[in-house]
Amino acid sequence: MTVQEIKQRFGIIGTSSHLDHAINTARQVAPTDLTVLITGESGTGKEVFPQILHQLSTRKHGSFIAVNCGAIPEGTIDSELFGHEKGAFTGAHEGRKGYFEVVNGGTIFLDEVADLPLLTQVRLLRVLETGEFIRVGSSKVQKTDVRVVAATNVNLSHAIQKGKFREDLFYRLNTVPIHVPALRERKEDIPLLFRKFASDFAERYRMPTVKLLPDALQALISYRWPGNVRQLKNVTEQLSILEQKKEISAEALLKYIPADTQTMPVLMSEAGSELNERELLYKVLFEMRKELTDLKKVVFGIIKNPENFESLKDLQLQMFQNFAEPVKATEEGMHITFKPSSPVNADDVQDAEEAIEILNLTELEKQTIIKALQKNEGVRKNAAKDLGISERTLYRKMTEYNLS
Repeated sequence: MTVQEIKQRFGIIGTSSHLDHAINTARQVAPTDLTVLITGESGTGKEVFPQILHQLSTRKHGSFIAVNCGAIPEGTIDSELFGHEKGAFTGAHEGRKGYFEVVNGGTIFLDEVADLPLLTQVRLLRVLETGEFIRVGSSKVQKTDVRVVAATNVNLSHAIQKGKFREDLFYRLNTVPIHVPALRERKEDIPLLFRKFASDFAERYRMPTVKLLPDALQALISYRWPGNVRQLKNVTEQLSILEQKKEISAEALLKYIPADTQTMPVLMSEAGSELNERELLYKVLFEMRKELTDLKKVVFGIIKNPENFESLKDLQLQMFQNFAEPVKATEEGMHITFKPSSPVNADDVQDAEEAIEILNLTELEKQTIIKALQKNEGVRKNAAKDLGISERTLYRKMTEYNLS
């Protein structure tokens, strides 16, 4: 089967050489039982490659199961993958087969494999090396014949350095690597994808197909698409439903692209390569810290010269114009009480320092969470990954800061 035939069979749109290389690699390795590691950013379409590997293999008549490792709680992931015996833990009223037992003779796709706990990684390594596993609560060794395909949008080399992923497991999974290119690396495919999505939505919603004017097409191609194909599909659907005029201008298009990234430049590292999303997030964090440091200087200036307090209103607009919810620097603002007619003592200065430190930490955390949510279009799972925290922790922080 040729690369073009694979595209037609699995509904893959694009002519990029990077995409063709990834498909050709999958085509070549599919007939073997080699373990494959699929890498690429969120939203690039990594999930179609395990299907290619399974359907073009000798296991195509066997079972196929996709497991999102990041969606299963740490306390139950071993039971889900390897099964458990009756009474193995509270609530285990009967024995249960795990995925590796159920899919014997088939293919198992471990999505977001970087989210596996370290102890589960040890169990997975044993399966890959010997084909053996043990149910939770059992001492009996069982055999399985399963092909493992894994995927992640995390840089596993960095995860290994931080002690979050086992190096020996990485080498077992990375027998054959397949990298799925980001949408900005295959700009020639953006118009093709847009036309395909626009045609599909026009048919689904029984309405005319939206078309891009030349300036809108250029804006579409120039945009970085941090959410990749998934984001492009969402924007196309919104245009199809919400725009009355079916010929879309650049002005109309930009209403559906997040304002903070419409014209965001491509940041470059010293080596000349694009910074990853985590580094971009850190850059935003450091910029916010600089702004708050400037704010601290202003506050201490007010403490030393309280008679100039009224001029702070002019400074307020300048200092906080980039914040979604500006901090109100009034006499009762920032938990500091100013008395212009009274001298400022050491206790007042200490209280001010403590209040500013609290402001630094809480406001930085809140604004960083907002930036991550905006970048990922409100998808909590992806935002949590960018922030390096669990989705549960992110939800708790959103509740704490009253973020919808």
